[in-house]
Amino acid sequence: MITYNDIYEAARKERYSKQLQKLSEKFIADFSSYLKEKKQIALKEDDVFSDVIVKTKKQLENAVTLFKELMLRRRRKILDLILIAAETGISKQDFENMLKFEKEFFDDLMKCIDTSDKRLKESLSGKKTENQKNELVCFLENVAEFVDLEGEKMGGFEKGQIANLPKEIVKILVDDGKCEIIDG
Repeated sequence: MITYNDIYEAARKERYSKQLQKLSEKFIADFSSYLKEKKQIALKEDDVFSDVIVKTKKQLENAVTLFKELMLRRRRKILDLILIAAETGISKQDFENMLKFEKEFFDDLMKCIDTSDKRLKESLSGKKTENQKNELVCFLENVAEFVDLEGEKMGGFEKGQIANLPKEIVKILVDDGKCEIIDG
């Protein structure tokens, strides 16, 4: 079970340290239980315990504020680690101090940075990006209105008309001899 002092100490340590601090694997679950318990106490309306209720409400507000600050500081530190890892290639610094969802966040953002770097390199080298979803085509004959793969109506198109269409549709139309791809 977690206490207000535990939350305060975790936030304090995170605030005054440059490194990501170690939290228990159950920290989030324990904090959630703490919130539920304090909310139940705060909802009681007994006059005998009014000082306790007021104190509990204030402690609950402070605990939520501390938790938000803690998570924000941790996220900033993780983002800094991601930038360092992207530049140096070393990505395991402070990894053991991350909670499970933070490790997933780190890995997801590292994948995004890797993808972005690859696209940048392709653009710099003049390679055509293969992630284009559409292709420019010229119709070789009239094509009546049809339904695309998402169920949306497309067309009709006239012979000689140029259109920018999804690759999947272009493949079908080219295979049927109805249009040809215009090289850019």
